[in-house]
Amino acid sequence: MKKGEIALTTIQANANERPRTRRSVSRVKAGRILLYFAVGLIVLFLLLPIVIIPLLSFGSSPWLQFPPPSWTLKWYGELFNSPDWWGPIMNSVKVGISVVVLSQLIGVPVSYALVRGKFPGRDFLNGLLLMPMIMPYIIYAIAVYSLFLKLGMNGTLIGLIITHTVLALPYVVINVSNAFRAMSPAVEYAAASCGAGPWQTFRYVVLPLIRPGVTSGAVFAFAISWDEVITSMFVTDPQTITLPVKIWTTLRLDLSPVIAALSTIMIALSTIMLVVTTSKGSADVFGSPSGKRE
Repeated sequence: MKKGEIALTTIQANANERPRTRRSVSRVKAGRILLYFAVGLIVLFLLLPIVIIPLLSFGSSPWLQFPPPSWTLKWYGELFNSPDWWGPIMNSVKVGISVVVLSQLIGVPVSYALVRGKFPGRDFLNGLLLMPMIMPYIIYAIAVYSLFLKLGMNGTLIGLIITHTVLALPYVVINVSNAFRAMSPAVEYAAASCGAGPWQTFRYVVLPLIRPGVTSGAVFAFAISWDEVITSMFVTDPQTITLPVKIWTTLRLDLSPVIAALSTIMIALSTIMLVVTTSKGSADVFGSPSGKRE
């Protein structure tokens, strides 16, 4: 075959390939458009209730009517002036803060032992600590109720704190363990070689390095306690009732816009907490072990 014929054949082959390439590019673009459209619908479906609830909280109707006939701040005033809501709110705050402190006091040394230690039963202990994440809450609630009934701890804040701490501890262990894995043991050896004691090494060397894991664990511990309703229903009484239980019992009796106003405030606080922890690089829980995005 002559050179001219080879060149002509090559040109014809390239000309035949161009339409195929264009069709492939068009299919890829169409697939991306469909993917973006589907993702947009899913995101809209998830965010729509969060958008509707604030609108309902400003509605003038005494029922959860959408769209609202007019706008008012009446339900927020009723919420802030009602002692029936402030009691559960304060109980949830007390329990949440106590759970954060207790879960950190337990979770940090346990995480260090799981990551740095070598002892029999380490894997079993790790699985035992993570079991509350996969166990159905209703089974755990029944077990705790039966135990606390014998110990006389039902209807006490101490019992509620212990119950929530068990549920929050796995999240603290996961976050702090990831932080310890990201930290080289050579850092601790270097501090010890410079004369630092165990407490000084932890306070001035280890703690600053694992702070993102500790912070994210604390955020998750508070969120778990603040939002827990199933186990709380079994171990609370009218004096120790928490906010989620109060919301649940109120919804069963009355669809008041006060609940929408309270939900709006909770959404705002959750958003602020998420933004603050994310901006400080402390909310990347199951990603980079150091808590920072790579």
